[in-house]
Amino acid sequence: MNKIKFDIKQVVRKNVLHLKPYSSARDEFTDFNRDMIFLDANENPNENGVNRYPDPQQRNLKTVLANQKKVSEKNILLGNGSDEVLDLIFRAFCEPAVDNIITLPPTYGMYKVLANINNIEEQEVQLNNNFQPDIESIFAHVNENTKILFICSPNNPSGNLVDPQSIGYILEYFTGVVVIDEAYIDFADDKSWVNSLSKYTNLIVTQTLSKAYGLAGVRLGICYASEEIIDVLNKIKPPYNINELTQKRALERIVEEDIIKKEIDTILKERTRLKETLSTIHFVKEIFHSDANFILVRVDDANKRYDQLISKGIVVRNRSTQPLCENTLRFTVGTKEENEKLINTLVLISKN
Repeated sequence: MNKIKFDIKQVVRKNVLHLKPYSSARDEFTDFNRDMIFLDANENPNENGVNRYPDPQQRNLKTVLANQKKVSEKNILLGNGSDEVLDLIFRAFCEPAVDNIITLPPTYGMYKVLANINNIEEQEVQLNNNFQPDIESIFAHVNENTKILFICSPNNPSGNLVDPQSIGYILEYFTGVVVIDEAYIDFADDKSWVNSLSKYTNLIVTQTLSKAYGLAGVRLGICYASEEIIDVLNKIKPPYNINELTQKRALERIVEEDIIKKEIDTILKERTRLKETLSTIHFVKEIFHSDANFILVRVDDANKRYDQLISKGIVVRNRSTQPLCENTLRFTVGTKEENEKLINTLVLISKN
């Protein structure tokens, strides 16, 4: 099989390729730091902190992210959560009722939902028993209308990183866009695939501020890709998709690098402690390796153990309906106090 030469014009939807994007007032005048009288956007002129439209390109936020990730600001697009970023990718590259995508279950459920919303066929190629891609089967499913392949790494719900050699092979030989969802990458030892953007022009990496950064409530997702891909996504994104409050709170948070690192280190230590305790619980049959802030565990009876935990005021995730995940529970790593309560509760119910 020959390595591909990625041509975005052959992958992006033709109507999107030729689309003239909407230009907002704040797209036309961008010098926000000058002391100006703004009478261009029909805003309420009475100052209250949010009476003005936000920067549609989130320039201040992108400047910091670009510096931290060692990429250009032109390689970044921000979304109202990663789900908006993923939806934009569908709408940019997949023709409804014509094109298809490939997903690797068990994986993040929104890929399927977004495929259905956008009327795109989803081809599922199940991971192997080690939760790694079946390369031969993946390429057996590829046809001329296969536009996107989604890889979640670290994977949700299994928690493991996907083998980088497998990802590299896919990037070199897959003719469409490869989306690597790195929502949990801050908890892993491996480097982000953002470092490989210059090598693979068909690569899109999505990240989020919801996990390690603790900003799930503000809804901010990040897309890193080639300038060509970012230009296409910018054509179709809503003009003011990241509100002013989100931009300000995110900017305050992402510069707290030392604090964030300490929080991540604490979560990783608690993950180890939780894993050690789980290994002593008799109804725990298998503990899967995790590179994320959660642990997937196979138990004797997931429904029973889930209900027992609920009765004790602890909510976990029952993943038993997912492929390869029969009788599994997913435990998010909480605070030291929350984990202590979970541990004590598991010991208690194991005696029943």
